[in-house]
Amino acid sequence: MLWLAFRGVDLNKIIEEISDVNWLWLSLSIAVSLVAFLSRAQRWNMLIKPTGYSPKLSNTANSLMVGYLANLAFPRLGEVTRCGSLNRIEKVPFDVLLGTVIVERALDVICLLLCIVMTAVIEFERLGNFLTQNLLDPLKQKAIMLLGSPLFLVIAGALVLVLIIFIVVQRNKKGVHEKGSFMHKASALLKGILEGLRSVRKIEKPGWFIFHTILIWFMYFLMSYLCFFALPATQDLSWHAGLFVLVVGGMGMSAPVQGGIGAYHLLVSQGLLLYGLTHEHGLAFATLMHTTQTLVVIVFGAISFALLIFAQRKLKNDKS
Repeated sequence: MLWLAFRGVDLNKIIEEISDVNWLWLSLSIAVSLVAFLSRAQRWNMLIKPTGYSPKLSNTANSLMVGYLANLAFPRLGEVTRCGSLNRIEKVPFDVLLGTVIVERALDVICLLLCIVMTAVIEFERLGNFLTQNLLDPLKQKAIMLLGSPLFLVIAGALVLVLIIFIVVQRNKKGVHEKGSFMHKASALLKGILEGLRSVRKIEKPGWFIFHTILIWFMYFLMSYLCFFALPATQDLSWHAGLFVLVVGGMGMSAPVQGGIGAYHLLVSQGLLLYGLTHEHGLAFATLMHTTQTLVVIVFGAISFALLIFAQRKLKNDKS
């Protein structure tokens, strides 16, 4: 996807465009991204507290940032990594944490959908054309090719057969409900996840929870909008364009690739074409925005990783 985004593009033009960056506006964009990150850590704490655990905000924030860092290695690995990190330092059950993360991700999907609806109302024609050209038509073509492939039918049939065999074997296996058995472990995991999911109903301060949810996404919007002013080609774009970039950028970051690499560049650069920018200018903005946020994740993720190791060692020393 990264190759598709940069195919046929003069890299010297991209470098020349980025070299004119206004560091003040770029710094402000980075600052609001850190506010969004801290707000997300606080919101996660609010979900965890009803389960009977009260982790330190610093440990929650560090675990969250390490999760972002892990996403650069493998898509969605960060969700598991941050749960594992907080479990080791705060002893909150992993399955309970996983349930709270599922709640968080569900809220993110809802917020992204609301932003899409808002953008559709404000930029109906632009968003409609963009979705049709870049998502719906390509997906339709791929789906037709995939469903019509004999290989797809063979693989689907094989998976169904394996699933049936697995269920039959597990049901007939002696002691499946005994402690330590697969079904017992699966049942315990499911119960923990359900406990984490129910935490959203027991939040002590729902008003503050809603406030942090709105703040997170408003900061995401400001990240893109403030970054417009960092480049000469995008400094005249309106807040409508900022909302549009939030939506298409969110779609890119949701793609099953490491840290949205390539997907973000492709969708944002194509989206900015609808606002009169050249492909090179749109790609320069997408590259600046994504590279900056990736560097923030790498730097702060490495620091958070070191802090978690230090805290864990200190915890062991205190116990001994």
